[in-house]
Amino acid sequence: MKALNGKVAIVTGASSGIGRATAQLFAEEGAKVVVSARRQDELDRLVSDIVVAGGTATALACDAKDEGCAAALVELATGEFGGLDIAFNNAGTLGEMGPVADISLADWRSVLETNLTSAFLGAKYQMQAMAEREGGSLIFTSTFVGYAVGVPGLAAYAASKAGLIGLTQVLAVEGGVSGIRVNAILPGGTDTPMGQSFANTPETRAFVEGLHALKRMATPEEIARSVLYLASDAASFTTGSALVVDGGVSINRA
Repeated sequence: MKALNGKVAIVTGASSGIGRATAQLFAEEGAKVVVSARRQDELDRLVSDIVVAGGTATALACDAKDEGCAAALVELATGEFGGLDIAFNNAGTLGEMGPVADISLADWRSVLETNLTSAFLGAKYQMQAMAEREGGSLIFTSTFVGYAVGVPGLAAYAASKAGLIGLTQVLAVEGGVSGIRVNAILPGGTDTPMGQSFANTPETRAFVEGLHALKRMATPEEIARSVLYLASDAASFTTGSALVVDGGVSINRA
């Protein structure tokens, strides 16, 4: 029995990395998947890969910072597949890196809008659709940065991702009466295009790997399996949690 048979899921930030791996895994586990990102070509390739593998998917290229995008994704899920059960709000950016004194206000706002406001907008429409199905699972991608470890140069990223944990807790309380579970996943360093843009030299990669008790970075597929747990009925009594999947960053001191 597949874990998500009969479910309908939205995945944002699906063009690469954790989002792409999760969309593929959701489809493998029986979900009908609506994938979104800004890059149409990458989305087309993802949908093709899912369909060739025997899954069901459709795509909408749009900007997660746009409220119209959030509404349109829910309309697509309900119009094409009949409803919405799962939403993985994964769209995110590192933004401009550097000391706080050197970060522009425009970039600060852009990072918060991409990482935090987009999640709020997604939830605003997704939870209404889930309530009509008398339940669902809403998942955000947070991070260990700003939660267990302060990383110099990532103030906007850390602040926006930490904000997702607070949003998760409030939405879990608001959605509980409707059977909607809301959780955040906190990955460690992951070998994605975003992760590689930070760990972009052998020295930096060694530093990032050394933060982890496992002394390596995660693969996107490893993180996707934890997202699947939160999306599935296996996590039926899990809500309001910040699920740490960080390879031991939060406990490593060596």
